[in-house]
Amino acid sequence: MTTRILLIEDDQELSELLSEFLALENFEVDQAFDGEQGLNMALNGHYDALVLDIMMPKMNGLDLLKKFRTNHKTPVLMLTARNDEVDRIVGFEMGADDYLPKPCNPREIVARIRAILRRVEMDKAGMQASGSRQVMVREDVELNHNTRIVSKLGEALDLTSTEFNLLASLLENAGQVLSKEELTETALGRKLALYDRSVDMHMSNLRRKLGPFSSDEPRIKTIRGVGYQYVIND
Repeated sequence: MTTRILLIEDDQELSELLSEFLALENFEVDQAFDGEQGLNMALNGHYDALVLDIMMPKMNGLDLLKKFRTNHKTPVLMLTARNDEVDRIVGFEMGADDYLPKPCNPREIVARIRAILRRVEMDKAGMQASGSRQVMVREDVELNHNTRIVSKLGEALDLTSTEFNLLASLLENAGQVLSKEELTETALGRKLALYDRSVDMHMSNLRRKLGPFSSDEPRIKTIRGVGYQYVIND
């Protein structure tokens, strides 16, 4: 089956370059050159993934992502200015799956798209293979692999797919330290790159949504220089 990509990028020369490269890698690519056009195409088309620039006319990428995420789960690879970490943090909060700083190598975009799509397929396979026993409960948090819903004290939490995968790994290994390398492969479907803070940003959002234990102790502990640990609250 053909993999359909929507590339939303206002730099038409760059967009054409990326589209030609993606086509050589057997992707079918549609292009949008401003935020309003991109949102309309994303909402009305059937795409396997979106590649989304942040700085665009008519509607910026963050506003587009917020509107799109209201009813759509299609994975989104966000393109950001190289040094603008604020955009990356806000993008993850809005539901971006991964990011790349600009300028970026077209081969890296292809690799990131394929990693996202592999993870999506793994998620689907996990849902199909899971049975009723695939419900994990840790204190007041319940994670259901069948429905991919996480609830705290019976109330569903609005987690992204990446946040769900991170939490699933942490709960399955509660009390153990998981490295950033392990978590990157589990949640993002790719190897950890040098200076890559994607997992840190996703983990920050996950912590905020989960909140601390009733004792105000953090649920997820940072092990400096190593990774993260879901705390067993005895």
